[in-house]
Amino acid sequence: MSPWTLRRKAARVVLLDPSGRVFLMHALDPGDPSKPPWWELPGGGIDHGETSEQAARRELVEETGITGAEIGPCIWEQHVEFDFGGLHFDQDERIHVAWCEGGEYAPTHLEALEAAAFRGGRWWTVPELVDTQTRTLPPRLGELLPAIVAGELPHTPLDIGA
Repeated sequence: MSPWTLRRKAARVVLLDPSGRVFLMHALDPGDPSKPPWWELPGGGIDHGETSEQAARRELVEETGITGAEIGPCIWEQHVEFDFGGLHFDQDERIHVAWCEGGEYAPTHLEALEAAAFRGGRWWTVPELVDTQTRTLPPRLGELLPAIVAGELPHTPLDIGA
């Protein structure tokens, strides 16, 4: 565990296309090559003065290059702690649903650590997520996603923490 802890609030995006596929980014930890890679929702830290919705939109464009998404409500919340890139993160995440017409992975503004970590992105179907043995973040994504794709959005954000 790193002696440095970054405590922050973050926003993530469950980005859906018209077919009900979700966009995930492939990542690995450049600070720990022994850690297996994973697939995660786009997102990151909320800047001072930003709402979680504004941060979700900004992070989506920066990390994926996908523009024009309709950012919807915060559907999930979680508190996570993890080690990444030599830092210990302690963060509260607000996860928004969003819809777009599709798009390809073409990041517009990655920080150095992100550029070293991200290996690409792609659209996943619900059956692919349910059947995969590959690690996803959040870990319960395959379990939680079908209701969201079906349009069953919670009235208040669900705590999806482990």
